[in-house]
Amino acid sequence: MLQLIKKRLIQLVFVLFILSLVIFILMKLAPGDPVLTLLHADEMSITQADEAALREELGFDQPVLVQYGKWMLGLIRLDLGTSYLKGRPVLDELLDKLPATIQLTASGLAVMVAIALPLGLIASRYPNRWPDHVSRILALVGASIPSFWMGLLLIYLFSLKLGWLPTSGKGSFAHMILPSITLGFAMAAVYARLLRSGLLDSLSQDYIKAARARGLAERRILMGHALRAALLPVITVFGVSFGNLLAGSVVIETLFAWPGLGSLALEAIFERDYPIIQGYVLATGLFVVVVNLLVDLSYSLLDPRIRLGKGASS
Repeated sequence: MLQLIKKRLIQLVFVLFILSLVIFILMKLAPGDPVLTLLHADEMSITQADEAALREELGFDQPVLVQYGKWMLGLIRLDLGTSYLKGRPVLDELLDKLPATIQLTASGLAVMVAIALPLGLIASRYPNRWPDHVSRILALVGASIPSFWMGLLLIYLFSLKLGWLPTSGKGSFAHMILPSITLGFAMAAVYARLLRSGLLDSLSQDYIKAARARGLAERRILMGHALRAALLPVITVFGVSFGNLLAGSVVIETLFAWPGLGSLALEAIFERDYPIIQGYVLATGLFVVVVNLLVDLSYSLLDPRIRLGKGASS
């Protein structure tokens, strides 16, 4: 396990370096000029002297390699730079918005588990019967409806028509319900079918037949033996698709005016606030690597036959 952690830490450094290089190049190639954006934001008459002074202040008058080198030196010191528009350190901006994103992501995952787990269990318990068909229809609907359209439908029904829940913002528990359902429902559709498939495969194994022959209750067999094995592919797919979850949270945060990292990144894109964008991409890469490390570590807990770092999983 220690070898796996060491390997993942090396991969983390490599991934962050590649991300930093790619995002820095893309920011230089992106249309628009942050200097002109800043000057227009101040609503002042722009002169060439003002533009030249601001470029020198931001370091844009230096060669690109020099700019990248200074930015990398800052990264080593955990200095992600300063926001162009807000004038605050990027790290402080990210840390201020991080709790809201974690809250939304965790609640979305809770909704996903609350929907996917019962559907997967029932569908595997009654394969090719009406519970399985209902599960398949719900999964098809959830996978077919875009998350932003689902969010708009929920806002229209529960906020505008019924008036039960607020439309946007972050405050009470009620503000979190619609964004969580929107984020979790689409994921639940996919994972319910994936769990069903894994459970059906586990229930056909010889050790399950042996457990039945020993007279174990079907519920104990399903929850205590088959489910643990069926969770392995589910967790694997979750680790691979965690980046999609973060991307989906950007849409949900924007739709519901949720003050998280996604809203911050989208605002930075419109305002050409490159340090914020670069910091967000690096933070996303860090989250993806850490989640995949946790996924790998969970394998040995779910299946004792797997020994991390010894060829079974890496």
